[in-house]
Amino acid sequence: MSWGTELWDQFDNLEKHTQWGIDILEKYIKFVKERTEIELSYAKQLRNLSKKYQPKKNSKEEEEYKYTSCKAFISTLNEMNDYAGQHEVISENMASQIIVDLARYVQELKQERKSNFHDGRKAQQHIETCWKQLESSKRRFERDCKEADRAQQYFEKMDADINVTKADVEKARQQAQIRHQMAEDSKADYSSILQKFNHEQHEYYHTHIPNIFQKIQEMEERRIVRMGESMKTYAEVDRQVIPIIGKCLDGIVKAAESIDQKNDSQLVIEAYKSGFEPPGDIEFEDYTQPMKRTVSDNSLSNSRGEGKPDLKFGGKSKGKLWPFIKKNKPPPPPPASASPSAVPNGPQSPKQQKEPLSHRFNEFMTSKPKIHCFRSLKRGGATPEDFSNLPPEQRRKKLQQKVDELNKEIQKEMDQRDAITKMKDVYLKNPQMGDPASLDHKLAEVSQNIEKLRLETQKFEAWLAEVEGRLPARNEQARRQSGLYDSQNPPTVNNCAQDRESPDGSYTEEQNQESEVKVLATDFDDEFDDEEPLPAIGTCKALYTFEGQNEGTISVVEGETLYVIEEDKGDGWTRIRRNEDEEGYVPTSYVEVCLDKNAKGAKTYI
Repeated sequence: MSWGTELWDQFDNLEKHTQWGIDILEKYIKFVKERTEIELSYAKQLRNLSKKYQPKKNSKEEEEYKYTSCKAFISTLNEMNDYAGQHEVISENMASQIIVDLARYVQELKQERKSNFHDGRKAQQHIETCWKQLESSKRRFERDCKEADRAQQYFEKMDADINVTKADVEKARQQAQIRHQMAEDSKADYSSILQKFNHEQHEYYHTHIPNIFQKIQEMEERRIVRMGESMKTYAEVDRQVIPIIGKCLDGIVKAAESIDQKNDSQLVIEAYKSGFEPPGDIEFEDYTQPMKRTVSDNSLSNSRGEGKPDLKFGGKSKGKLWPFIKKNKPPPPPPASASPSAVPNGPQSPKQQKEPLSHRFNEFMTSKPKIHCFRSLKRGGATPEDFSNLPPEQRRKKLQQKVDELNKEIQKEMDQRDAITKMKDVYLKNPQMGDPASLDHKLAEVSQNIEKLRLETQKFEAWLAEVEGRLPARNEQARRQSGLYDSQNPPTVNNCAQDRESPDGSYTEEQNQESEVKVLATDFDDEFDDEEPLPAIGTCKALYTFEGQNEGTISVVEGETLYVIEEDKGDGWTRIRRNEDEEGYVPTSYVEVCLDKNAKGAKTYI
């Protein structure tokens, strides 16, 4: 099967076909080029996607990625980054092994095709020239034969005519002979050219054209083979990265299998555990007892006599609030219109509104722990150095973290000191390298920094030991209460902790522990002796007797005059002071308040 023998007369069609083959090859190159662009774009988008969801450094989001599920997600993002890299490899290999190679081959193919068809056209032009020569000689031979025939007929006519002279006859005979000779010469020339043309034509159709078409056929077959090889390379480039892509996918599967839900649950506990215990039962408050009293001097004196011993303990009053308690106000009293005069038997304490237990429980479950520090509140809410504003467990973690950071800084300073010391020794041995005395100032500075860091570390270690319960309690009273509070809120330098019992019922202990809470309050009196008392902004007169049974309240008797240190904020309670040691909240409806206009915070007269 040869194009030279089978397609000897299809020169133009072969020219079109080979051009089509080159166009197909260029189209395939364009296809591969667009594939490489898609791979690059896909890899870029994958990298941007991976980068977009990477946690930002030194941010809260980075701290949240300590969970195994988040770590697995980070591993997935990293694997996707490697996955994108393999698509970049595909693009690079296709560009270098297919596009560049085929583009060079197409140029060579065009040159070869041009050369082959140029030889074919040259052969065509030669055979056409031979054909024209043959036709020319043929026409000349035909013309000479006709001329010779006419000359012979003219001679015969002249020879038969008796009126024509002998000279004219001879002349006609000579002319006929000349024409006959010319016809013979044309015949010989035509015969020669015909033989030559037949030879050239035979060479053209059986030698030149088959050879040229054979070269074109081989060129076309090489193009087809080269295109097939490029397609194999195209698939092989993809196949080469499949194992690495498989490893990336295996890495994602391995990361997914490394997720430990129990470990994540434990991390949630470590992150948010406060160290406090759930609040105890709410004690029963009997509001029927005040109704049994009658209005008399004896009852007033009894209320005075019975109230004051409860207010004093060891020389200190209950008005000195329990330090762990933010001075929360008790539940709001009823409207002022409900006066004791409405009861026939005499004055009585108005019935306080009681929130439903479900409301208090919901508030406890949804609210964050309330942690306060008197000193930090006085400074405007700045975070204390010992992290006493945090729950015990979180505080322990912060202190431990601070100790670790300080130890790292100490180690860094010690390494620097050792380096300076070695350099100083080198200077001592080789004075030409430097002055040893020039390092004394730097060495002293580093030593001073180490000492400061050690003192700082000792301070934080002391706080940490105190939180972890390694240090003994300060006195016997605190030791007696350690069973109640050590596991919840160990004492700190600033004596700050979460409210354990507040008048609003958010945190309460069982009724049998209430006396212990009051006793423990005396532990912290010395720590707050230097606190400046709030200035009085007016005075008030008790209209009715009120027994402060909740923590944070103060008992008053009818007719008693006291100082106002904080006016009613709209919740029905006014903060008052009896003397330097006794202060607390009373219902606003129980007192007649007169505020000083010149006092800071005063607004109106009541």
